[in-house]
Amino acid sequence: MALQRSLFRRFAPAIAALAAVLAGCSSPPRLPDTTAGYPGSDPDFAQPADPVRSQVVFTAMQMVGVPYRWGGSSPEGFDCSGLVQYAYSNAGLRLPRTAAAQLDASSPVTLENAQAGDLLFFRDGGRTSHVAIYLGEGRFVHAPSTGSHVSLDSFGNAYWRMRFARAGRVATTG
Repeated sequence: MALQRSLFRRFAPAIAALAAVLAGCSSPPRLPDTTAGYPGSDPDFAQPADPVRSQVVFTAMQMVGVPYRWGGSSPEGFDCSGLVQYAYSNAGLRLPRTAAAQLDASSPVTLENAQAGDLLFFRDGGRTSHVAIYLGEGRFVHAPSTGSHVSLDSFGNAYWRMRFARAGRVATTG
């Protein structure tokens, strides 16, 4: 018993310090900063040049988290071209429904000259298979695929970088 007391007195400060450190490990993980990477939260983020593109970006960003739904074009669920059509419609512009038709309705721009609110087109094989809304700094918002949600992505992702076809600009003035 005397040995136990002696050991306790000797190691009590170390045990208390260890308990304090481990208590920090047992706290719930912090949620990620959901504003990081959003327009307005980063001074280096490309801001749209005109109010129509600003509205397109704003609308698309509000849809982050909405489930992917093949053929979907409402906040109940979107596919990629449905999200684009919805965001542009909310800004007062009519766009065709499919990614291929949206490609035809846009004017080509280089990725280096792309502005927030421009469209990004991706190919799978020989056909245009996906469209996203550019946010600047290599980032975009899109409805990627079945089982996912409207989300942010970037050209840091090799999948998208390898499938990129071109950027396109939709005329926002008559």
